Amino acid sequence: MTKRILVILPHPDDEAFGLSGTLAKSIREGAHVTYACLTLGEMGRNMGVPPFASRVTLPQIRRMELEESCRTIGIQDLRMLGYHDKTLEFEDQDKLDARIMELLDEIQPDTVYTFYPGYAVHPDHDATGAAVIRTIARLAPERRPVVRCLAFSKDREEAIGLPDCKVDVRDYLKQKLGSVQAHRSQFQLPDLSPKELEERFGTESFYTYKFT
Repeated sequence: MTKRILVILPHPDDEAFGLSGTLAKSIREGAHVTYACLTLGEMGRNMGVPPFASRVTLPQIRRMELEESCRTIGIQDLRMLGYHDKTLEFEDQDKLDARIMELLDEIQPDTVYTFYPGYAVHPDHDATGAAVIRTIARLAPERRPVVRCLAFSKDREEAIGLPDCKVDVRDYLKQKLGSVQAHRSQFQLPDLSPKELEERFGTESFYTYKFT
């Protein structure tokens, strides 16, 4: 049976640094990946270097960048959910949770990737992770997929310990770097040696969420 993975993140580019290598590896091993991206990151401050986007054109540019990133990784199913950037914490929780439950019911994922609520730095990250955890917690334990979370806050290790899942993605650096470079309005990769690239980008780490 094909493994089904559901990724739920708020912004284009959230997938690039944190889990693009893991997704490319999973796809190579036969998994089917659905990526539900909640917003287009239209309130992002970066416009490219030198600037090539404007506040008017940024949403469409970021949409195209996200599509390119997904093609590079090999993601088969991209969903853009149409929420507004930097407002997810103010969304009606019941409606947001219901949308996530629709995805869970449709896809029946084995694994879900999202942000660890409270330890993901950006309010949209935390709000997305919280909605995913709330929704999955409502499922009967035997129906819950494995939930793997990204966390970036400086206090994360003191609060929630060390990541329990580390993935060696050195064989998938081409896809990972291609994903990062696809988001050219937001990032410009530094000039690094192959060894430096492996050291910086060769491992991806996750926390498996433990439901009480």
